[in-house]
Amino acid sequence: MSIYNRIAGQRIARIEALSDGVFAIAMTILVFNLKDPLEHRTQSDAELLLSLKNMLPAFLSFFLSFTTLGIFWTGQSTQFHYIKTYDRNLNWITLFFLMAVSVLPFTTDVLSHHINNKVSILLYWLNILLLGILIYIHWLYAERHQHLAKDEQIQAVAHAIKRRVIIAQALYGFGALLCFINTYISITFIIAVQLNYAFGILNPKNRK
Repeated sequence: MSIYNRIAGQRIARIEALSDGVFAIAMTILVFNLKDPLEHRTQSDAELLLSLKNMLPAFLSFFLSFTTLGIFWTGQSTQFHYIKTYDRNLNWITLFFLMAVSVLPFTTDVLSHHINNKVSILLYWLNILLLGILIYIHWLYAERHQHLAKDEQIQAVAHAIKRRVIIAQALYGFGALLCFINTYISITFIIAVQLNYAFGILNPKNRK
């Protein structure tokens, strides 16, 4: 058993492939919440437009979650770029991270159907928090157990990755608390945070 534990989970290419698959499936499942709002055929443009208007919470939740998955997929891909060896523990940390990824379509569905409820916002935030904790632990473990690439800039890279996760999670937490003022304000703030991290809006010098 001791020997098995040392040799298990060392193929990083396998876990990368699995991660890409889980993210792709989760992103695809999000679309399933966007269904034709009318069960019957209508001849009225006004009725169709009204029905589409009622779907705005679903569209907003879809955009929120797609960007959420995009942010975390990019973050995980960045970590994989600098992690050159893997072990059994890192393998399982990633599997638990992917479990949190696979849950996101469920919390998105709850949010889209109960967008005016604080509980749905907080449930969604807990999902994001779990993702953030696990991706942080993933990097911290790799750093402390010498799984990182030998690079003269690796210390700066490690600092930047950890700082980004911590600040992002603090902003997500603040955004979640805004639900006590208004749930739409909360969602809009979180989306703004994600768009900033995606495009470097407030840090134009860091764009690539």
